[in-house]
Amino acid sequence: MLRHLLGSCSLACALLATVPVNAQSPRNAGAPPPAAPAVDQSMMGPDKPSAAMKRVLDVLASLGGKPIETLTPEQARRQPTPADAVKQIMAADKIPMDKSIRTEDASYGSNPRQKVRIYHPPAHKANGPAVPIVVYYHGGGWVIADLNVYDATPRAMAKALNALVVSVEYRHAPELKFPSQHEDAAAAYRWVLDQAEGWNADPGRIALAGESAGGNLALATAIYARDNKLTMPRHVLSVYPIADSRKDLPSRRDSAAAKPLNTPMLGWFGHYYMRTMADANDPRVNLVAADLSGLPPVTIVNASIDPLRSDGENLAAALRRAGNSVAQRTYPGVTHEFFGMAAVVPTTKTAQAWSVARMRPSLMAGKKRK
Repeated sequence: MLRHLLGSCSLACALLATVPVNAQSPRNAGAPPPAAPAVDQSMMGPDKPSAAMKRVLDVLASLGGKPIETLTPEQARRQPTPADAVKQIMAADKIPMDKSIRTEDASYGSNPRQKVRIYHPPAHKANGPAVPIVVYYHGGGWVIADLNVYDATPRAMAKALNALVVSVEYRHAPELKFPSQHEDAAAAYRWVLDQAEGWNADPGRIALAGESAGGNLALATAIYARDNKLTMPRHVLSVYPIADSRKDLPSRRDSAAAKPLNTPMLGWFGHYYMRTMADANDPRVNLVAADLSGLPPVTIVNASIDPLRSDGENLAAALRRAGNSVAQRTYPGVTHEFFGMAAVVPTTKTAQAWSVARMRPSLMAGKKRK
């Protein structure tokens, strides 16, 4: 029975099944993982990956990574990533990296993890027109990945939106658990608002964006800005977010054995980043139960072959019920992490173009001039 539940439940359900009441999961990145649940390996998603998507998955498999849910965080952080697979394909196909975007790193806090990478659009000059800002949060279940793994999306957004994109690193679990990641996301947003004019960027034209765990942080930070009377973001782009802690969501079942993210991995992330099972119901994690009123327009992107697909679809419904402007699309034939694969997966270009078209009017309105 336990194995059945872990194979089909949400992040919260997996945590409830593996962690005793009031117990804390380890705060050591070398601590052993929880027992990996058995899942039906035929549950690879409701449709088949496109040829381009399958090529990425095949190359990723050839890199020899081990199942994340069987590793410690320390080991998981050293595994090959989908971004590595994309780079291999780009090298094989002689696809050059876009070098028109200038980057610089800075710190917003005292912890080494509290840093940002700033992406300047090609024509951005200190004495030219002020540009809009996008604050971007990367994925990795709040446990793995970093600014380098999630370089493609902020780079593409800087160029497509002619915006200064600030990609935020944050402290990772299990060394620092929830809500440290959400606190860092909010602190970085405040810091960007304070620094914007020094970069010749307009703090009044700011948006939030993120993928996976970062898609959660983007919307949670918009809620934080509303509650703390900060400058509100003009738009939120949330790509396959963690958003719904209810058990037995459809995508947890039909994509239980999907790649590169499967349902057991959600339980693995929860084991390491949550303090206790109560964190699963905190509205910063369980966004569908948060106060979603009074938010800016939201764009949600999902992949069909992804255990987090239902999260995005349910979040869109919750946002609409709260009276917000929201648009959500689920793209067929692609998996979790596809949004950063525009160089090699055509569907990504379509999804990015739609997202940019949704965001651009929000960021262009009330354009500030020097």
